[in-house]
Amino acid sequence: MKRDRPAVLILHQAPPEGPGAKVAWLESDAGVLWEAMAVVAALDRLGLKHRTVGVSRLTDLRAILADAPEEIVFNLIESFPSRPSDAAAAPALYRAFGKGYTGSDAACLVLAQDKWQTKAVLRAAGLPCPAGVVVPVGERLVKARLSKGPYMVKPASLDASEGIDHASVVAKAGPALRRAVRRVHRDFGQPALVEQFVDGRELNASLLERRGKVKVLPLAEIDFSAFPAGKPRIVDYAAKWLPESFAYHHTPRVIPARLTARQANLVRRLARRAWTVTGCRGYARVDIRLDRRGRPLILEVNPNPDITPDDGFPAALAAAGIPYEKFIEAAVRDAWESPGTGLPARRAERPRQALLCFQRIRWAEPRDRDAILGFVAATGFFRDDEVAVARELLDDALAKGPGGHYQSFVAEDEGGTAVGWVCFGPTPCAVGTFDIYWIVVAPRQQGRGVGAVLMTFAERRIADRGGRLAVVETSGRPVYKPTRQFYTKMGYCEAARISDFYSTGDAKLVYTKPV
Repeated sequence: MKRDRPAVLILHQAPPEGPGAKVAWLESDAGVLWEAMAVVAALDRLGLKHRTVGVSRLTDLRAILADAPEEIVFNLIESFPSRPSDAAAAPALYRAFGKGYTGSDAACLVLAQDKWQTKAVLRAAGLPCPAGVVVPVGERLVKARLSKGPYMVKPASLDASEGIDHASVVAKAGPALRRAVRRVHRDFGQPALVEQFVDGRELNASLLERRGKVKVLPLAEIDFSAFPAGKPRIVDYAAKWLPESFAYHHTPRVIPARLTARQANLVRRLARRAWTVTGCRGYARVDIRLDRRGRPLILEVNPNPDITPDDGFPAALAAAGIPYEKFIEAAVRDAWESPGTGLPARRAERPRQALLCFQRIRWAEPRDRDAILGFVAATGFFRDDEVAVARELLDDALAKGPGGHYQSFVAEDEGGTAVGWVCFGPTPCAVGTFDIYWIVVAPRQQGRGVGAVLMTFAERRIADRGGRLAVVETSGRPVYKPTRQFYTKMGYCEAARISDFYSTGDAKLVYTKPV
C-alpha cells in the first residue's frame, strides 16, 4: 500500500423497503449486504479506515461522492430497485469525482448487463457460445430462427440467476417455449434470450488481476450428480438463494474441477480471452459449459461477481491459497494505483466537472439542436462541411421524429442539457443492417463512459427493430485513433478500408458488429 494509506467508501445498492417495494428477488437483493459485511470485516483486519453507504438510485451518488473524503470506492452496486440498468454507470461517476474504484469500469458493466450484446461481442471475437436468438418485448418467437433444442429461456439483462427456474429449460420448440418467452416479457419487461441448452458439465473460471497481470484461479465445477433424471441440471435462483430448496443443497462446488490437462488449458484460454474481449478489470468470473463431446462454450461473463466468502469467487481464491483479506487489500491497492483514477494530483481538478455526468438517455428534441451542434464542432475532429452534414441529418431527425429514418437520441446531464448524441438508421437496400451515422460526446464528458452507454443503447434499439448488423465508418487519420480504439473496445471489427476516400491520404475504415 502507499505510505498515506487510503480510506475506503463501500457502496452497495440499498435493498428495496416500504409497502410498495419489489420483493421478487428479496434474497439476492439482501445478499449484497453479506458482501458488504465481508468487505468491512476484511478492512477491519487490515486496519484500513472505511465507511459503508447504501444507495437507492444513481442520482443519489452525486451528493454522496461530493461529500466523501474517502479516496477509494469499493464498488458493490449491482442494481437499483427502480432502474436496474443505471448501476452500470456508477464507475463513470466515481471517475468523474476523482475516486479510485474496485472492479470493472462502466463500459464493461454496460456491455455485460446485456447478455445478448455480450454474446455478440464474444462471437465476433471468434469465441464459442451457445446458439441463440433474442425476442424483444411485444414480439413473437420466430421458429425459423431457432437452432435445434433443447432451449434455455432467460431475461436478457438480469443476473444472480433471477428469472431462472426449472421452467426456463424447454425441450423443443412449441407452446411451452412460447410460454417461457411470454413469461419473461410479462414478469420482467425485458427481451427474452432463447439459447441452445448445453446439457453438460458446468464450470466456473474466476480471474484475478494484480498490477496489470491477469491470473486464472483454480477452475471449479458444479456437481449435479444428485439430481434425479428429468430435473434440469442448472444453477437456478433456488440453487443460489433458497436454503429450503433441493437445488440449494445438491449443487456443491468441486475445486479443482476434474478435467484433463488439455481441457483445463482450453477453458483457461477461453476465460482469459473473454476477459480481454469484454474489457474486464480487477476480478471477474466466466461461466462455461462442456457439451457432450467435451467442447467448451461460454455461457456468461460476470464482471464484479459476488464476493461473499461462501460464494464461487472466494472459493477459487481459497483454492489458490490467497487469503480473503489479501484479495481485498490488493483490490484497494490496485484501485489506488490505477492510472487516471484516485490519484491525488488529479483529485482536485475533478469535482467541479463531475456534475456534468449524464443522467439518462432520451429522444433528441428541438431544444437539443444547439447543444449537439456545439459539441460536434467543439471536438475539433470535423471539417466545416462535415459539421454541415451533421446539421442536415439532425434537422431531418428532429423534423420527422421517431417515425423518420434517422433515430436520434441524446444523453442528458442533470440539468437536462444534451452531452452526448447518437444517430442511427436502417441501411438502404439491405436487410437487417443498420448504420450508426454519428456518435459524439461533449469534450468535457469524454472518457467517462457516456459513449459506451450510448453505443450499447443504440445497439439494443437496433436489435429490437430486427437488426442483425451494425456498421460504423470513420477516418484513418491519426486524430481518429481514439475513435477507432473505442469501436474495437465495443466489439467492432474492421471489415473494409478504402484508401484516399475522404481526401488524399485519408482512408475510410468500415467497422461492423453483429447485434
